[in-house]
This record gives sequence, structure tokens and C-alpha cells, in this order.
Amino acid sequence: MSTIAVTDDAFEADVLNSDKPVIVDFWAEWCGPCKQFGPVYEEVSNAMGDVTFAKVNIDENPEAPTKYGVRGIPTMLMFKNGEVAAMKVGNTTKGDFEAWIKDNA
Repeated sequence: MSTIAVTDDAFEADVLNSDKPVIVDFWAEWCGPCKQFGPVYEEVSNAMGDVTFAKVNIDENPEAPTKYGVRGIPTMLMFKNGEVAAMKVGNTTKGDFEAWIKDNA
């Protein structure tokens, strides 16, 4: 499964009302660490089918990152049953990212 782009308008439907865990990557085009992490995020999303992977461009969709206290990017939030279950901030390796998912999903 690849990632889905989520907007502020669709955040509730796509993330909060999901019946499985959703990992949201808050990112921006101008963010160097986001560009480095992007391929890792895509690769892991293609390997894990039991979790939904979403991306929110913070420049185009400022409401969700503000609501959830995103202060730096990239920030990954895992949502379960409409609530934030875990947070990971900053660029990371594939192995660390996969371990974080398995520990929190």
C-alpha cells in the first residue's frame, strides 16, 4: 500500500475515522530532512498492509499540524481509534521507523 495525501478537510474521514492505525507524516516541500525521509516512508508503506500511511503538507494544510502540536518536521503521528497513540519527530532510518511502528501499532 502506498501513501495517501490528506487535506485538512479530509483529515477526520481519512485519519480519525479509520478502522485501522494511521501514520501521518507532516512534511513540507522545502524541508531537507523531509525529502531524505520520504523514500523511507514510501518503502515502509509499501511493505506494511495493516497500517494506513498518510502525508499532510503543512504549508497547504495548516489546521491539522496546529491542532496536534506539530512543531518540527518531519513529524509522524500514529492515530488509533481517532486518538494520537505515538509521535516520532525527525528523520530516521528504515529500521528505526519499522520498529517504532511495530512497537505502537
